[in-house]
Amino acid sequence: MKQYILAIDQGTSSTKTIFFDELGQAAAKGSVDLKTNYFDNGFVEQNPEDIYQNVLDSVNECLKDFTQKGLAISNIVSCGISNQRETFILWDKNGKALAPAVVWACKRSIGVCNDLIAEGQNDLIKEKTGLLLDPYFSGTKLLWLVQNDTELKKKIENGEVYFGTVDCWLLYKLTNGTHFKTDYTNASRTLLFNIHTLQWDAEILEKWGLSNLNLPQPCPSSHDFGIVNWGEISNLNESFSIPMTSMIGDSHAATFGEGCFEKGTAKVTLGTGSSIMMNIGNETVLSNSGMLTTICWSTEDRVDYALEGAIVSCGSTIEWLKNELQLFSSPAETEAMAKSIPDNAGVYLIPAFSGLGAPHWQMSRKASIEGMTFGTTKNHIVRAALESIPYQIKDVVEAMKKDMQAALKSISVNGGMTQNQFVIHFLADLLGIPLNKQRNPDVSALGAAYLSGLKSGVYSSIEQLSEINKNQTEQVFANLNNDLPNNGYLGWKEKISRK
Repeated sequence: MKQYILAIDQGTSSTKTIFFDELGQAAAKGSVDLKTNYFDNGFVEQNPEDIYQNVLDSVNECLKDFTQKGLAISNIVSCGISNQRETFILWDKNGKALAPAVVWACKRSIGVCNDLIAEGQNDLIKEKTGLLLDPYFSGTKLLWLVQNDTELKKKIENGEVYFGTVDCWLLYKLTNGTHFKTDYTNASRTLLFNIHTLQWDAEILEKWGLSNLNLPQPCPSSHDFGIVNWGEISNLNESFSIPMTSMIGDSHAATFGEGCFEKGTAKVTLGTGSSIMMNIGNETVLSNSGMLTTICWSTEDRVDYALEGAIVSCGSTIEWLKNELQLFSSPAETEAMAKSIPDNAGVYLIPAFSGLGAPHWQMSRKASIEGMTFGTTKNHIVRAALESIPYQIKDVVEAMKKDMQAALKSISVNGGMTQNQFVIHFLADLLGIPLNKQRNPDVSALGAAYLSGLKSGVYSSIEQLSEINKNQTEQVFANLNNDLPNNGYLGWKEKISRK
């Protein structure tokens, strides 16, 4: 009998839902766009109910595809969620949202971070959470809300407010408030979670006045999170319930989906932003090179840690060129535009639209295009934008090598930008190692499915998953005779060093 896992990948711009079988193959899909509100002051928000409805719509679309193909609902064994990280929601015990969802890209808490750093809290936060005091993470944006909403502050002090990342919000809504849980990866992105004890940190909560905030139970990524009655909330006239057996942040899910099961294996997600994550084994390594230490992924008998470099602007840079400068009508055109010229002619685009992330952490820096002359064409600007993606990845990989005092064993790539052959080959040549690329483009959903299947028995072991992945991976080889990327990288480093 065929077995299927329902994987929900709730992202910043859309929710994808995919049914995977026991061989890790996609059997049915659904995708629905999600609205994000970007404001001139750097605020970024979503409507919490829109997120929930977006998931329901995506699941229903996927179920429609699934049943139209003649596949049986009775063969669905379990479900899992991967989700946009750092975005958080506040709600009451009835599941009513008390504020807009504050999205990971929101910059509202720059002042809060500066104040906490001035108070000398950065070392404490790094030691306990593996993170830095930065607007990227949930905790400082929560503090901003508390400081700017006296009614919300009062409700928190009275123990009336529930806090959760997107996975937790969805689980709470999908189970009618009976399950209030999150996983270690999502918890580890909040600035409130101790990655050594795997518990919410009482000292940080007290110091920040959040001791009475209702926080979810932290659990392994592969875990029994509760039963979801999809029959009640789907458009099908058929009653069916399936267990939720995985929840995990999307970048962590992609790391698992890419098969980063061993120390020294890494993945690069090329999406709106970019996350470079390297498995460092079962012990933490605190970075001296601007990296973050985080939970990589976990099962009930194993917790793997990771070093991560978060790049703020990746695909979003290309979207900006399309929407605001109108240099092309589709991102697919950029590959040919970049290849139409021999090099960048000294033009560099520093994509600090929301500051620069790892390893620089220059969050107040603004974006710039440098080195232009009257001979600069739109193709040079497009090429400079595309090159900025591999250059930022190289910055992070070099910092990881320094922290680990060892080279990477392997690196895998995923995300929408991997379709751009200019970017992928430029990156391989710049790093000087082959890139592993999953034939399945939806590796965050795949990672959630793998973890769900491990708990529900669809997959027997991580060793089995390794064998499945070997049959789904192709390699992009490096041209070691191509000096152009490394020569360009020297110019990049010179430009980045100017603040």
